[in-house]
Amino acid sequence: MTLEFRVQHDVDTDASPAPVRTRRPGVRGLLDRYRDHRAAARARRDAEELDGLRDVQRLLTGARTIVEGGWIQHAWFAYVDDRGRTRKASSAAAVDVEGRPLVGACMVGAVVYAAGGPHAVHSQQVQRALDLVWHALAADEGTPVLWCPAPDVRMGRVRDLTSWNDAPVRTAADVAGLLLTAERVAVHETERVRARAVARSRA
Repeated sequence: MTLEFRVQHDVDTDASPAPVRTRRPGVRGLLDRYRDHRAAARARRDAEELDGLRDVQRLLTGARTIVEGGWIQHAWFAYVDDRGRTRKASSAAAVDVEGRPLVGACMVGAVVYAAGGPHAVHSQQVQRALDLVWHALAADEGTPVLWCPAPDVRMGRVRDLTSWNDAPVRTAADVAGLLLTAERVAVHETERVRARAVARSRA
């Protein structure tokens, strides 16, 4: 004798299609599309900003590694020349280090070298990294970074960083510590951008 069991299947699945918002006609529809376009543009800007902050954080980590390997004062770079002698290069002669073994760098020089070398000195990545280092030096940790200062302000900040690096009491550990603080500033800025994106999505 064969026993036949009939089991009723009533299974909920997640396969149902996501609800699609109905486009409103006329002016309201245009406003909807405009709002969606702005939201997509903001999302792209947030993603680009997060990518940039990750890149700058990696750059600062590289700069800290350079300083820990060899730190100098009163010049940007120390390198070995073609005759095996150790030379120092100021910012004006920074290109002399190209293609030669690096022995050490000051704080600003380490940031520049970590970005690829003297040719990268005016790149946005270097400028943003120096903004973070200056913020780590001069502002309270956790406060928002003021990006893109005027050129003369930015040059003044580079002079501040150079003077701080060259102070008689300064040590390599001090410089590495400041670069580490700048890395934390980058993390705080990343969290700020993410929180802003979440707040916008819930608005």
